[in-house]
Amino acid sequence: MIGTILFDVDGVLLSEEHYFDASALTLWEMLISNNYLALSPEKYKTDYSPREIKVIRETVFGENDEVLKLMKSRGLNSNWDMIYLSFGHQFIHLLSQIKENEKDRINSWLQEPITREVLLEIGRVLHNYDVHFDFGRFIPDFEMSSETKQELFNYLNLLAKEKLGVQTDVFSGISALWSVCEHVCQEWYVGDENVEKSTGRPSVQVGKKGFLANETTLADQAEIEALFTFLTESGVKIGIGTGRPELETIQPFRHLDWLKHFNINHIVTADDVLKAENELVDRVSLSKPEPFTYIMGLKGRGTSAKDCLNTPLPIENGEEVLVVGDSLADLLAARKMGCQFAAVLTGLSGKDARSDFEKHGADYILDTVLDVRGIIERN
Repeated sequence: MIGTILFDVDGVLLSEEHYFDASALTLWEMLISNNYLALSPEKYKTDYSPREIKVIRETVFGENDEVLKLMKSRGLNSNWDMIYLSFGHQFIHLLSQIKENEKDRINSWLQEPITREVLLEIGRVLHNYDVHFDFGRFIPDFEMSSETKQELFNYLNLLAKEKLGVQTDVFSGISALWSVCEHVCQEWYVGDENVEKSTGRPSVQVGKKGFLANETTLADQAEIEALFTFLTESGVKIGIGTGRPELETIQPFRHLDWLKHFNINHIVTADDVLKAENELVDRVSLSKPEPFTYIMGLKGRGTSAKDCLNTPLPIENGEEVLVVGDSLADLLAARKMGCQFAAVLTGLSGKDARSDFEKHGADYILDTVLDVRGIIERN
C-alpha cells in the first residue's frame, strides 16, 4: 500500500515553459551581451516580446526543442545543467574558429576556472575575428557520445581535446562557468526584485522583470488542490522533491493556496541540494537523477545531508513510496531508491515520452497528475 507520495513540480504540477524560455534567454545573453562574450551586443535587450522569445528559443534549442529533449533523454533534469552544457558546447565551437592563431591563449583559458571576467577577456579576443554560432552542431556532436547525466559535462572536456587540441578538465562538475550560467538564468526567471534573495548576489544586468508571477498549472488549480485534499484525508503523506530553488517553489505554492496541504519540512528544493553539495569535500552533483532530493523529501529537511547520503539503497519498504515525475531523471532516482514511479505525460515531450517510460519500466504512466487519485483508490 502506498503511504507516501513525492511529487516533482516542473512538468507535473507547474509548466516548465517559462523555465525553458529563461534558459534560451540565458544562453543568448551570455553569447551576445557586453557583460559576457559580447558577440552581438546590438541585438541584446532585457525585455523581449513573447514572439522574440519564441524565435530565440527556436534558434538555440531547435524548432521543436530538439536540443532540450536530447538532454532530457540523457537524464539531465536541471535547467542550469542544460544551459551549461549548451553554452559550453557553443563556447568550444567559437574557440575552434580561432585556434590556429590563438592556441596559447585557448590553452591558458582552459586550465583555470572560467569566470565572468575570463569570458569578458575571451570576448575581447573573439571580437578580432569573424566567428559565428552554429547551434545545429549540438545534436550531431552529442549523438556520438553515450554519456548521461552529469557525465555529459566530462564529454565537453573530450570535445575540447578533439576540436581545440587542449587537454582539460575545466568543464567537469559544478564549475565557475556553471555558476555564471546559474546566476544569469536566475536573473531572467525571478527578475530584479528577487534575484539577490534567490542567489545571494545582485543582478549583473538589471532590467529583467522575471517570469515568477506568471506560473501556469498543468491541470485546473482547484482540481490539483482537491487531489491534495483527497490524499491527505486518505492518510497518504505528501512531499515535494524539485529542482526548483526554494523561492520559486514556495512563492507559487503560497499564491496558489497549495502550501497549506504540505509539511514544509518535506518540501525539498534545489537550495537544499546545493547546500548538501557545498558540504562535500569533493563537490559533486546531487541533483536528479541522484536520489538525494527524494530521500530528503522522504526523511525531512531536518535530516543531515550525511544521513541522507548514507541511506542504504534501495530503501526499506520502498514499495510504499510513490515518486511522481515527468522525466527520465525522476524515474532513475526512484529506481535507485527502490520506489514505485508514476510518469506524467505533461512534461517537455508530452505524450511522446510514453515509449521511453514504457522502455524503462515505469510502474504507472498517467496523462495528468490528477490520475494519481486512481492509483490510491485501486491500492
